[in-house]
Amino acid sequence: MVTRQLTQLELLHELSGAAEKEVDRHLAMAKDWSPHDYIPWDEGSNYSTLGGTDYDPEQSTLGEVAKAAMITNLLTEDNLPTYHREIAANFSMDHAWGHWVGRWTAEENRHGIVMRDYLVVTRGVDPVKLEEARMIHMANGWNPQGKVAEHTDDALTMLHSVAYVTFQELATRVSHRNTGKACNDPIADKMLQRIAADENLHMIFYRNICGAGIDLVPDQALRAITDTLMNFEMPGAGMPDFRRNGVLMAKHGIYDLRQHRDEVVMPVLKKWKIFERDDFGPEGEQTREELAEFLEELERQAVRFEEMRDRALAREAKKRELAAANA
Repeated sequence: MVTRQLTQLELLHELSGAAEKEVDRHLAMAKDWSPHDYIPWDEGSNYSTLGGTDYDPEQSTLGEVAKAAMITNLLTEDNLPTYHREIAANFSMDHAWGHWVGRWTAEENRHGIVMRDYLVVTRGVDPVKLEEARMIHMANGWNPQGKVAEHTDDALTMLHSVAYVTFQELATRVSHRNTGKACNDPIADKMLQRIAADENLHMIFYRNICGAGIDLVPDQALRAITDTLMNFEMPGAGMPDFRRNGVLMAKHGIYDLRQHRDEVVMPVLKKWKIFERDDFGPEGEQTREELAEFLEELERQAVRFEEMRDRALAREAKKRELAAANA
């Protein structure tokens, strides 16, 4: 079987109907909300510049894990200009594509607004260090194509972009939702539930566009999906303390390899019926075998991670028991 190969412009043209349909669906499902409605303003007070007191770690009610997760998630949201440029370049600003780029950017911007307002008003984290980290992370930018960028044509770049944001939006939803639980604050939990709901709707848009791409150019799309998964990094990679915070988040169930595989990767692949389709050509079949091998390795990595985490948590629990006994 010989499958079609299209350029980026051809893809955008042939997928424009799907884009229009998905924009209409999104607008019908999306709920408008205002960031200020999720902030406990009565807990706020001035900082020293306006005659108040500056941040003291004792003022925060967030635990170490919640702080790490909130900072990581917020700095990820802050890099919106990079994401906007990437999506605008791959989708164009014409017709339904342009409408989506603008709408998506405006909705995503609310996430950074509400999270920062919450953290600054409640003094959940050091606002000075948070601002320093934001400046560094945004100046560095982010390349979602990562290691595969220099080896692709325009069409594959567009498909890589759609595949990446499909998995990334779902991963972000999982991370926000679990961060809300870790905060032990009903206000933060409600706020992050609201953000997670947005991320889920964004994921559905990209997932359905990518699904339409698979129907249109199966071999090209599967190559993009496989490249994306094999080189996947969260958009926070490169921010200050990302590795440390990522380890804490994984260790305490905010976002880890098991969640990545079982709650993000596999549900999307199942939705696309990747291992049930019969419309791949020789290259697509070879790519599917490559993907299957990668997923087997991902499962092995998830098992090893869980075993290591369980041992580490058991050691920490034992230390706490001994410390309590000797107190």
